[in-house]
Amino acid sequence: MKSMTGFGNGEASADGLVYRAEVSSVNRKQIDIVVSLPREFVRLESQVRERIGVDISRGRVNVSINISAAEDSSGQLQVDEELAQQYVEILRGLGEKLELGEILKGFDPLRAPGVLSLGVKLPAPEDAWEPVSRALDAAMGALVEMRSQEGRHLCEDLRSRLSVLEDFVEKISRCAPDVVERYRANLHKRLNAAGLDIDSDDERVMKEIGLFAERSDISEEITRLRSHFLQCSRYFESSDPVGRPLDFLAQEINRELNTIGSKANDAGIAQYIIEAKTELEKIREQVQNIE
Repeated sequence: MKSMTGFGNGEASADGLVYRAEVSSVNRKQIDIVVSLPREFVRLESQVRERIGVDISRGRVNVSINISAAEDSSGQLQVDEELAQQYVEILRGLGEKLELGEILKGFDPLRAPGVLSLGVKLPAPEDAWEPVSRALDAAMGALVEMRSQEGRHLCEDLRSRLSVLEDFVEKISRCAPDVVERYRANLHKRLNAAGLDIDSDDERVMKEIGLFAERSDISEEITRLRSHFLQCSRYFESSDPVGRPLDFLAQEINRELNTIGSKANDAGIAQYIIEAKTELEKIREQVQNIE
């Protein structure tokens, strides 16, 4: 079991450059990956997404890749000739269109963003993938470990809360047989109070008690709840993503508790249902944090 919350960073060096990767994740029903890369390496986004998908199946993931010169790298003045040529062509066309004459005489490469830069020469995107992937692997390793640690804490909390929920259901199960007997006793009291001299073995009385017993029978719901609890325990042991199935089971448990509350017609059971649903709500909140 893993949490959807985590953070990790990593770095790798190659050819005078340091590649740094940061990955963070938070809760989200589906997987949502946001990648931030240097402009020169946007072509690597699909590979970054594919790498993230290996370890993460659910949550919002923010990935940031930065590249800088190593501290011992002196750096060189870099000229983006292609960008400078674009400036020239655009300015020449603008001068002709607006009849501004020799507009190019005022062109200063030092003031043109991106034309001149001090640093090291960046590799082609395909050559940069190897160090980028190493930095990303390190960041993902740290992220997965943090998500796993948080997942273990969540698992302990869920086990404790599920145990409390099981106790409430067992109390409800023990109370169930007494519901019909109390109804039988109350029915005779009401008949006597009304002055009706009807034998306790009267067919009409027995039929009424039988109908009540059928309507208030919660044995099926108790059996399904125990089955749901067993499935939850199995998911707690799993290393696969279990957030969605646990969320589904929590909904089913809530449905069974509601059914019991409406069928039982008993104040004691109704109180147990309220307390059980309060605990279940805490479980449902925690499940939203699980991958």
